[in-house]
Order: sequence, then C-alpha cells, then structure tokens
Amino acid sequence: MPADDALAPDLAPGPVADLLARAGSHQALRPGDGKSGSSFARVVVDGDVYFLKRLSRAGDWIMRVTGDHVHRGYRIWLAGVMDAAPPCIDHTVVAMQVDGEGDEAVLSLLMRDVADHLVPEGDDVVSIEQHRNFVEHMAEMAASFWGWHDSIGEMTTMAERTRFFAPDNIAAELSHDEVPPPIAAADRGWHLLAERSPLLSRIATAVHANPELIVAPLRATPVTFLHGDWKMGNLGSHPDGRTILLDWAYPGSGPACWDLCWYLALNRARLPESKEASLARFRDALELFGIDTAPWWEAQLDLCMVAIMATFGWEKALGDAGELNWWEQRVADALRRQGIDAG
Repeated sequence: MPADDALAPDLAPGPVADLLARAGSHQALRPGDGKSGSSFARVVVDGDVYFLKRLSRAGDWIMRVTGDHVHRGYRIWLAGVMDAAPPCIDHTVVAMQVDGEGDEAVLSLLMRDVADHLVPEGDDVVSIEQHRNFVEHMAEMAASFWGWHDSIGEMTTMAERTRFFAPDNIAAELSHDEVPPPIAAADRGWHLLAERSPLLSRIATAVHANPELIVAPLRATPVTFLHGDWKMGNLGSHPDGRTILLDWAYPGSGPACWDLCWYLALNRARLPESKEASLARFRDALELFGIDTAPWWEAQLDLCMVAIMATFGWEKALGDAGELNWWEQRVADALRRQGIDAG
C-alpha cells in the first residue's frame, strides 16, 4: 500500500499527529457512503490499520446544515461521552484533534479500521439477528444515558434536527457550483412532496417555520443522549455481536424515539421485519433495561414520527407509494392523537 504524500496531513503536535508520524503508509479512500465532502484515508501505524477522516465546516456541507460550528463529535470525545457508551457499542475512535480556528478548523479523526465488519453497501436486507442487535443495542445505549442533558454546550438541538433539510436551511448549498447530491435530492423532494402528500408537506412546512410546534411537547417526555445517525452506512457488527457505531456527528440530548425513527426512515429497504415489529422490539428492550415506557411512549413516538418527516419527508416523496403512504398515515394518526393542527 504505497504512501500518498499529497494526503499526508500537516498537523500540529497532538494525539492524531503523534500516531501519524509513525505511519508506514497512507492511502486515499473514497467510501461509497461518504457524502459529506470530508477526506478519508487508510493508514498503517506500527502494523495496525486505521481509518482517517478529516473535515472542516468550510468543506463539509453536513456541518453547515446541522449548525455545527464547534466540531461536536470532538467535544463529546473530550468529555468522555463516547467511552461511556455501554459495552455493546464500539465507536472505534482511537484519537481526535482539531487544528485551526473558525470555519477553517480541521478535525482529524483516527479510527480502527473495521471495514470488514461494516454493513455492506447497497439495499440488501440485513439479517434478523443483526437488525435485532442494532435495535436492542440502541435501546441499551438510550437506557444507559437516560436523563442525559447537554452540559457540554452547543450540542445538536431538536429544533436543528427537524430543520436539517428545511428549504431555507439548504438554500445556500444549492448555490454552489457543485451541489451535494443529497441537497439536490432534498430540493427536488420537497417540491414533489407537495404534490404527492399535501399533509406531509404542510406539516413539514409548519415545523420548519416553528420547530416549537413539536419540540415544545417533546420536552414533556424523557430525554437521553442521541447519537443522531443510526443509518446502515454507520453500522456494523463484530463477530462477538457488539454493534459498531460510527460518525458521532449529530450528538445531543433528545428523545430516544428520535434515533429509532431515524433508523426506520433511512434504512427501510434493509429491514427484515416491519416497522411496527421494530417499534415493539425497541420498546420491549427499553423495558428490559429498566425504563418504564408506559407514561410517555405513545406521545414521544407520535411526536418523533411527525418530526422525522419534517427532516426526511423529501426522501419519502422520491420513493415508492407504499412507503410514502405508510408515513402519511402514521403522521396523520399522530397529529390526531396529539391534538396538533397541521394547518
């Protein structure tokens, strides 16, 4: 594996720089699921293989649309949050460091190379065993952080989560010479959603204009630490059953059902069981880990179902009718139960 001098990072002294100074090789990578604009490389240090990711707000559209000005993943790493995850979760991170200031500040993230254990790219359905572990480990992680509030500062808020792809939030990205494909898709999808599902379009528009419509009632339900991006591209399984959970870029305090709804919305083609069965599996796991769900489950789940469509309604508009209709009906039921006027 030849070294690539053009990629060799020019880092100030720090934990990542110290390790890379001993690197025997350094090879650029272009992961198929890498959509953010970050740079990636595989490096070998003292015979061990690592995966290096580098990003800055100036070059990473995801940081910009999610409102990250401080490298949130770095902050939770320094605060020990990632290492406080239960043993069933492997974040793989070995070292991080930030060089520079402002939007040009570069985060260098060095992880153990676990490529052989990640969920393969594509749309193949994962095994029921792997899916079960993902859902149950998500519940175990939520239970282990139950009651977690942001004492670190400037973590991802629920209002920001609902507005990730809001038309006014992505407008600046659409003006770039090279528009990120997910941004272009979101722009198309929001226009199409108004035609295919006026209800989902109205509620998304209302939440984008006033996130408190959903965020305020959510505050009456319990919170935990949210990883924020349980998509298959960030997941894998070790042979011993532990879940690999990468890319802790959207951390913050929020409702456990948010991570679950995100998982169901983004991974729907790969799920080996129905959404209803997955919801029940997550709730049962929370109960197993000592969380009494009876007082809050229905309200929190309903509100998160509505909120996730404010985030990803555009994606459903670009998909098949069956999937769109499922979410439309689920949101309509949620609005009725929670007494929310969609306008």
